[in-house]
Amino acid sequence: MSFSEQTISSETVFEGKVFDVCCQEVILDDNSKASREVVIHHGGAGILALDNDKNTFLVRQYRKGAECEMLEIPAGKLEKGENPKECAVRELREEIGAEAEKTEMLCEFFPTPAYCSEKITVFLAEGLTMHSQQLDSGELLEIIKLPFEKAVEMVMSGEITDAKTIISLLKAKELLRL
Repeated sequence: MSFSEQTISSETVFEGKVFDVCCQEVILDDNSKASREVVIHHGGAGILALDNDKNTFLVRQYRKGAECEMLEIPAGKLEKGENPKECAVRELREEIGAEAEKTEMLCEFFPTPAYCSEKITVFLAEGLTMHSQQLDSGELLEIIKLPFEKAVEMVMSGEITDAKTIISLLKAKELLRL
């Protein structure tokens, strides 16, 4: 059995810098109608950076939606038409000032698929060369260098609560057997 919804109308009710919002009317598989409010987002990319000593580099920044500081992997939204790997490499350079010898995809996921189209692609960066940060205007963050295992412990204790960071750390732990 499979499920789908056929969109029969869609109206953009908000256009913003980061996302748009649409109100949609859909027909369900049982031929009933339903209304949907959908956040249209171009997607994002993040990157988990590991140095040769198995340290990872997170950033601490204030997140208005959560009303608190959070520890996160470097990440950002995709520019229109931007490749996720290009975005992740750019964010690595801007937020922690690093370039990677090797960059490979860890995973893709939808953080809130019930009402948002955003897909986040996460990469693993290894063989780091450190330079200086190149932060965007208005971007305030602190680089936090941690042993990889300590970062995983912080996920398990609930100290790290950002979804993309949790997913990337646990996925890397399993794949790399760290």
